[in-house]
Amino acid sequence: MLKKKMQKALNEQINAEMYSAYLYLSMESYFQSISLGGFATWMRGQVQEELLHAMKFYDFVNERGGRVTLELINKPETSWKGPLTAFKHILRHEQMVTGLINDLVDLAEKERDHATRIFLQWFVTEQVEEEASVGEIVDKLELIQENTSGLFLLDADLGKRAFTLPAASGE
Repeated sequence: MLKKKMQKALNEQINAEMYSAYLYLSMESYFQSISLGGFATWMRGQVQEELLHAMKFYDFVNERGGRVTLELINKPETSWKGPLTAFKHILRHEQMVTGLINDLVDLAEKERDHATRIFLQWFVTEQVEEEASVGEIVDKLELIQENTSGLFLLDADLGKRAFTLPAASGE
C-alpha cells in the first residue's frame, strides 16, 4: 500500500509526464509548420514515450492500491526561434524531469518504500538515455549552425526514428 505522501508525489509525476507528452506534441506541430518532417517524426516518438511513462506510473499507483487523481495539464509553448532553440528547451525540460525522478527516489528512500524505489530505477536509467540523446542532437545542431544542408541531413536522420513499445519484461 502506498503512503499518502508517495501517492501524491507519483500523481504529480503522472501530470509531469503528461505535460511532457503535450510539450512534444506542440513541438511536433511546430516542426511540421516549418517543413521539418524528420524533426516532427522524432517528436512523435517522444510523445509516445512520455505517454508510456505516464501510464507506467498510472499502473504502478493502481497496482500498489493507491488512487490516481488527474489534474489539469499546463499549456506548453507553441513556437521556438528554430530547431536549436527547441532542442535546448527539450534538454532543459529533460534535466528538470530527471530532477523530479531523483526527488521521487529520495522520497521513496525516506519513506522506506522499497517497491517504489525499485520501480523508479527504470526511470533513472531512462532519464540518462533521454538527456544523452537530446544532448547529442543539440551538439549536432550547434555544429550545423546556419548550414541548411546539414539541417536537412539531420532532419532526414531524425525522421528514421520508429517508436516501439518495450517488451513487457523489459522493465
